[in-house]
Amino acid sequence: MESPADRDATRLYARLLAQPGCPPGELLPGWDDRRLAAATAELLALGLLQPAAAGRAADREQDPEQDPEQDPEQDPDPAADRAAVSVDTAVRQLLLDADRQVAELVGALHRARLTVDRLHTGYLPIQERHRAGTALEVVRGAGRIAALLEDAARGARTEALSLRPGQDLSGPALAGKLARERLALAHGAALRTIHPAAALRRPAVLGHVRELTAAGARIRVAHSLPLWLIVVDARLAILPAPGAGPDGDAPVAEAAVVVREPALVALVAELFEYFWSAAWTPAELLPEAEAMTERQAEVLRLLAAGRTDAAIARKLELSERTVRRLVAELTAGLGAESRFQAGVHAARLGRV
Repeated sequence: MESPADRDATRLYARLLAQPGCPPGELLPGWDDRRLAAATAELLALGLLQPAAAGRAADREQDPEQDPEQDPEQDPDPAADRAAVSVDTAVRQLLLDADRQVAELVGALHRARLTVDRLHTGYLPIQERHRAGTALEVVRGAGRIAALLEDAARGARTEALSLRPGQDLSGPALAGKLARERLALAHGAALRTIHPAAALRRPAVLGHVRELTAAGARIRVAHSLPLWLIVVDARLAILPAPGAGPDGDAPVAEAAVVVREPALVALVAELFEYFWSAAWTPAELLPEAEAMTERQAEVLRLLAAGRTDAAIARKLELSERTVRRLVAELTAGLGAESRFQAGVHAARLGRV
């Protein structure tokens, strides 16, 4: 369906063909500047208006690339020094431009493939020999550690685990963390992170973890964490080097230890799982609490008291099947992974 802008553009094009060289403002005297400018912009976008000399040359079958089109945004009167050209000329110029862009892309792709070949044949073997002979490696300097973390995030494919006892609250630092963690998420890796509960009292950190949660990460908090650590795909672990300080965040620590020995990486992963099992989802990251029925509230109180499903069923004169369903709903709603954890979360949130 033709729009008003299209109709104006076709009218202007017809007048320009009929009266070449006549100023557009004189061709359609009833139009205001805005209407004329919109129609002119449409013709420029379609390539039907070109610099007057280039347009005439193009219609004489000369190479239109000899006179490149000027930038209309820098021209106070975009149509003043331009002429209407034939549709064939506009199509030919469009195809020439497309061919040039495709050629540039093909050239860039060819150069990229050559670079990849050089990296794989000349440098990858060196890296693999280095890693094979280096189960532990110490990396020093904030810049090198930041590069290491970004490389790890880019390589994550299954999971990325981290303890974060300290936080650099500067805008660039949080933005850098968010960018790295989104890289891992974009590759399909499961991201789990534990922060100190007190850190979420700071608006910058709370906003950061909310963005990560929205992107698909799982965030928990703990009362205290002894050190920062990162585990990627069960193949790489990063820990603070001795003397880096237990409260320093990885990107600002002076040194880090890179672990690639599978047995040691598995041990670090087990350490993370130990803290994860004792951590909890903070109330700030839980969905808004829905109104709880009296029966749900009673089940939650008995659950927090450590009662079994059978005991709760007898107390409330319900079937065990009904109790199991209610417990499952309450556990999911509290962001817990077990009935015990659900009772702990409920107590922290003041729901029992």
